[in-house]
Amino acid sequence: MSKSTPSLKPDTVGSLIFCPECGNLLDIPGEDDLIVCNLCSYTHQSIDFEAFEVVTTSKPGSFPSALRNKRDDVQSDIKDASAALVKEPCPKCGNPEMEYHTMQLRSADEGQTVFYTCPKCAYKTKLNS
Repeated sequence: MSKSTPSLKPDTVGSLIFCPECGNLLDIPGEDDLIVCNLCSYTHQSIDFEAFEVVTTSKPGSFPSALRNKRDDVQSDIKDASAALVKEPCPKCGNPEMEYHTMQLRSADEGQTVFYTCPKCAYKTKLNS
């Protein structure tokens, strides 16, 4: 004999359906549009999956890639490097010195890009040399 509890509804996680009585993973509805638990015989009318909105999220490290790892290594090297100071006034706050570092972003026959950061107000600017 199957039991049905109208006040209880199956729990859903994404597209998985769990029995509210025993927590068993439920099969998809059969031909008679009933969801039946194979463990405790709980039954429920079929769920309209068209009404569900499934949203998935992942953490940044969930899908590692060689390119992302390389980019992270370069960015951490830039942060770890002690920046040199130059007597260049900050355009935003007027601080007399700015920190700088250089990177080769364009082709090899062109100059490096100089990145300036104000140690006082954190203003950032760049100069293609």
